[in-house]
Formats: sequence, C-alpha cells, structure tokens
Amino acid sequence: MAEKTNANIGFEKQIWDAACVLWGHIPAAEYRKVIIGLIFLRYISSAFERRYNELKREGDGFEDDRDAYTMYNIFYVPREARWSTVAAKAHTPEIGKVIDDAMRAIEAENKNLKNVLPKNYASPDLDKKILGDVVDIFTNSIDMSDTEKSKDLLGRTYEYCIAQFAEKEGVGGGEFYTPSSVVRTLVSILKPYENCRIYDCCCGSGGMFVQSEKFIETHSHKRGAVSVYGQEANPDTWKMAKMNMAIRGIDADFGAYNADTFTNDLHPTLKADFILANPPFNYHPWGQETLQNDKRWKYGLPPAGNANYAWIQHMIHHLAPNGKIGLVLANGALSTQSSGEGEIRKKIIEDDLIEGIVAMPTQLFYSVTIPVTLWFITRGKKQKGKTLFIDARKMGHMVDRKHRDFSDEDIQKLADTFEAFQNGTLKDMKGFCSIATLQDIAKQDYILTPGRYVGIEEPEDDGEPFEEKMARLTSELSDMFAKSHELENEIRRKLGAIGYEI
Repeated sequence: MAEKTNANIGFEKQIWDAACVLWGHIPAAEYRKVIIGLIFLRYISSAFERRYNELKREGDGFEDDRDAYTMYNIFYVPREARWSTVAAKAHTPEIGKVIDDAMRAIEAENKNLKNVLPKNYASPDLDKKILGDVVDIFTNSIDMSDTEKSKDLLGRTYEYCIAQFAEKEGVGGGEFYTPSSVVRTLVSILKPYENCRIYDCCCGSGGMFVQSEKFIETHSHKRGAVSVYGQEANPDTWKMAKMNMAIRGIDADFGAYNADTFTNDLHPTLKADFILANPPFNYHPWGQETLQNDKRWKYGLPPAGNANYAWIQHMIHHLAPNGKIGLVLANGALSTQSSGEGEIRKKIIEDDLIEGIVAMPTQLFYSVTIPVTLWFITRGKKQKGKTLFIDARKMGHMVDRKHRDFSDEDIQKLADTFEAFQNGTLKDMKGFCSIATLQDIAKQDYILTPGRYVGIEEPEDDGEPFEEKMARLTSELSDMFAKSHELENEIRRKLGAIGYEI
C-alpha cells in the first residue's frame, strides 16, 4: 500500500480509533448514534464553510443566500450549527446542549432531515469532558482543504465506521450494513446506468445506493444521475440511511418515515430498473396473515414462517420491463420444498426470470457465518431459457481469522463471467461455472444449488505416469506403516515400564 494519506484506509482507521475514546463512557445503544451524528455534522459544516469562503471571496454578497449552497448540493448550515461554533464550546459544560441545538437548527433549515439527526448529546449519561475530547479530535484530525477529495474522505470514513459498528454489534449490526465486497459484486454484475431507477426494499444504511452511484460515476463521470428509492423498517437505521445519503450527496426517496415493506409498501406504484437488496435471512413473522390475497404473490402465497419468497416476489412485482434484480439470500432458499416454497420457485423458474445464481463463501458477513447466495433475476434475459450457475465458494481471501473479503480481481472475474454468458461466449468451467437450460433445472427438481450444475473441479494432471506414481505412493505408505509399528512398540515398552501391559 502507498504511504498513508487522507484518502486511504489509514486515515479512516485513525478517525475510528479516535471515536473509540467514547467507548465505555456511553451506553452501547447510544454510541453509534453519537459518532455517526458527529461525522455528519463535521462534514456538512465543512462543506458549507468552504462554499461560504468562496462566496465571500467573490464579493457579490451571496454568502447568506441559501440557493448559493443548495444549487451545489450543499446544506445551508445556520451559524449556531457550524463546526466552528461547536469547536469553540468543546470544553464547556454545555457542549452537549450546543451539539443538540446544532442538530435542531440543521433540521429546521433542511426539511428532509426533520426528526432524523441524533439529539442525545446533552444526556447526563454522556461524559461531557470525553465528548469535548472527541470534538477536538474531529476538529484537528480532518483536512478539508480539497472539496471533492474531502467529500470522498468523509463518505468513506462514514462507511468505514458503519462497518466497524456492524462488526462490534454482531448480529444486531448486520441489519444495517452489507459488506462492501458483496454489494460491489452485485453492482458490478448488474451495471446500473444513468437515468435509471434503483430500489432497495430493505435498505439498511443505504450501501447499495452508494456503490451504485460509485459505479455510474466511474463509468460515466456523472454523479446524481439515478433516481434512488428505498424503505427501512428500523427507525434508527432509517435515520442512518438518510444521513448516509446526505453525506454522499445522493438525493433519495426513503419515504416520510420508517415502515415495514410488506404491510406498508411506501412505493406501491414504483417499477424499478435495478433492485438491489440484502433482506434479513429467513425473516419471520412477516405479517402473512394480513396479506393473504396481496397482488404481489403472483407465484404463490409465501409461508408465514419464512419471508424469503415474499421478498423475492415483492421485488419481482416492483421490477420494470427489462429490469434486473440482485439480492442476497441464505442458501436454504435454493432447495427448500416446504410450505409451498418449492412450487413458488418452480413457477419463477418456468417464467424464465432466473438469470444467474452465485454461491458465495462463508465469513463474508459480520453478523452471520452461514454461506449465502446471490440471485440475479431479470426480465427480458439476453440468453432465453438459460441460467448461469457460479460456485465462488473458494474465492476471496481472509483478512483476519473471522472475516473474508473479495479483491477487485475477484469481483471483476465474476462480472466478466456474467458478461460472457450474456454475450453467448462463455464456456462451462468444471467446478466454477455452468450454463443450464430450463430442462436441465427441471431434471434437478427445480433446485438451484450451483454445485449440482458446475460439478467438481478436475485435479490438474501433474504429468507423472500412473505406474510411477503408484509405486512412489505405495513405497511412502510402506515407510509410514513401518514408522507406525516403531511408535506402537515404543508406547508398549514405556507402558510396560510403569506396570501396564497391553
């Protein structure tokens, strides 16, 4: 890695380590909100002050004109909410109230953030001296001298901290964060384009949208060129998603409030070009008893005890003509036959919607160690009547003893495999990928487990003639047997010496 700068992981980790000063000084349930709120406040205030200074230098008197900020997708920050005001009060007893008042002022100026920002800094549970120390760190450790790099810096720092919270909170953390490598794999295969509608029906902290925007910006140099729609049931996670989009400059419609996707669909008429989602695995109960005749269950009523096929059908319902879905599911959905799920899967397959299935390795997620599968569902497939199966369980690398990650090369390999399949140039590769027809899938009882189709990788021929190899191996085995007998006799001798005969 190149030397550490404000643009790479070293700086992001520095911010996280600094934030950990608060650890142990505030209830765990409040910690995430406190830190995320400070990152958000620091970013929007810095962006505002940079624009404010530009307008002052221009000398046309527009530095207090709100439109001069919003036209550049910059929040207008009132004086009492600017970081300079907060920093000046860092080591006063009222620092908590100062930050809470700053959050209220920002919400008053920006209606789309109403009731979104955390306002728990004045809580008696939060040590004000420690809070002041953290404000100092955020004041002195972040270089905002370059506008675009700083936007990426704070966005990436925010994303990095969300990932760290997911790891520390375990199962509870997974509800708002899908590992970046999983999201990037979905996005690289789907390839969202300009002026499209992107939807996530269980959006967590909004990572799917961040990566989609990155992909579009990388390939067309245009940011904000998509329409983003999302929904999230958890109120704290919904607020985090709103802040995440604001800090990234992404204009997103997450509805006016958090809500359950099944019982209160906030985007009932939406038909999306791309749907990316990581639904909660094997979620239940999901409200089936009140949705018996819902129009979304085109392929059959999902069972009350598992929402996997409710999520799938909800997404298909919201898919535009020629639209594409990329979603993450637990492996059980590939083969289950219980409670009508097998029949629902069969009908979806017969409707020629399954474009690809990718078996992923274990240990990619912070919250669970079970293996997962990526499903790609497409209206108007290029390869009619065919499905691509990929076994990627051996891919990736361990970043520590618990967690696996995909490299850029891993992700590109999967994306290239899909593209070759869509272009009709892909050849089966034993143990890695295989193209199956609807008839092939029917012969497997409509089970979608990739291993059934790709088979087992053939071992490489090492060039050693069979007779020579067998002679060598049997000789080695004979030596091992001889050694085994020596060890057995030695053990007998030592046991006998202490009075135990065998």
